[in-house]
Amino acid sequence: MTSGLPCPLCEGPDRRGSLERSLRVLAVDDEAPALEDLTYLLRSDPRIAHVEAVTDATKALRVLHRAMDAGQPLDAVFLDIRMPGLDGLDLARVLSRFAQPPPVVFVTAHQQPAVEAFELKALDYLLKPVRQERLAESVHRIVHEVWDSKNPAEPAAAVPAQPANTTPPEVGDEVIPVELGGVTRFIRLADIRYVEAHGDYARLHTATGSGLVRAALNGLEERWRSAGFVRIHRSHLVSLGHIDELRLEDGHLSVTIGGVVLPVSRRHARHLRQLLVRRARPAPVSGQAAPAGAAQPRNGLGSSS
Repeated sequence: MTSGLPCPLCEGPDRRGSLERSLRVLAVDDEAPALEDLTYLLRSDPRIAHVEAVTDATKALRVLHRAMDAGQPLDAVFLDIRMPGLDGLDLARVLSRFAQPPPVVFVTAHQQPAVEAFELKALDYLLKPVRQERLAESVHRIVHEVWDSKNPAEPAAAVPAQPANTTPPEVGDEVIPVELGGVTRFIRLADIRYVEAHGDYARLHTATGSGLVRAALNGLEERWRSAGFVRIHRSHLVSLGHIDELRLEDGHLSVTIGGVVLPVSRRHARHLRQLLVRRARPAPVSGQAAPAGAAQPRNGLGSSS
């Protein structure tokens, strides 16, 4: 990966050789120069064995069906969005109805369709002109998709059981890839201030921006609970450590995070108050119990509650 993060799948000594020249992909673009550039970059990647190139969606479907009939289905489709007739989004919808749909990577000069593209479960979204290092990230994702589809039991088998007396890695050290306008950024869980639901996706907000990740809020709530994240609304999950203020105005509770005011629903209000008070309470001196009512407001927390 170009991010510099180690990848057990790609770096494993028993697998690295098997990934060389193993992928067969299809490139679709109605503009000949763009198609030539993309084809050249794909053929330059050492993990790609064969590239088919066509100029419209109808030809793409013929190639895909021919490959499946020959028992050699293509591993991925690199697809332009703006094309005459059947465009890239239309073709992606058709592919999604395949019994085993190939991963789709959109390649376009337009940022606007990004959210719709990911709603179609696109594997990646590249902006033209495509950079070799950015394309390499997409190929990396395809490698994982292909490996997981052919070895569904391996991820679980590859993780050794944790001895009962060991401490698991800190959840806050997790690094999450997010999408923003066709660019993949890697952010630390500890830097996420709050999470906003977007259907089957979630938008992760940090001090420097935000990005989309394909995950439901319920799943992130369960996964990141031990890292200090708590549900405050059906649409929001927040990091307790990033809350600046808790307010009660006209019977409505809200939190402020980095200048952003987020509502707290009634069903989550009591639990949130308890967690904030617990975090604000100073630790007792060794050998001495904490006195009753020792909760101390911090950063204005509880000042309006």
